[in-house]
Amino acid sequence: GIYVCAKCGHELFSSRAKYEHSSPWPAFTETLRGDSVAKRQERPGALKVTCGKCGNGLGHEFLNDGPKKGQSRF
Repeated sequence: GIYVCAKCGHELFSSRAKYEHSSPWPAFTETLRGDSVAKRQERPGALKVTCGKCGNGLGHEFLNDGPKKGQSRF
């Protein structure tokens, strides 16, 4: 499936890029397209992620976090 922005419907992520994470929030390894999201540094090690079309807040990306190379997404 395709995850879209709840505010404007802009396509953000494919379910194929989703992986299990310790947080209750969904986590993805990549965006659907280059313009799917925008990111800006909010504090050291954390980026604020917003919809690339309307700017709706989507959460955070924590640097050096995510699945290890070769590790299954699930």
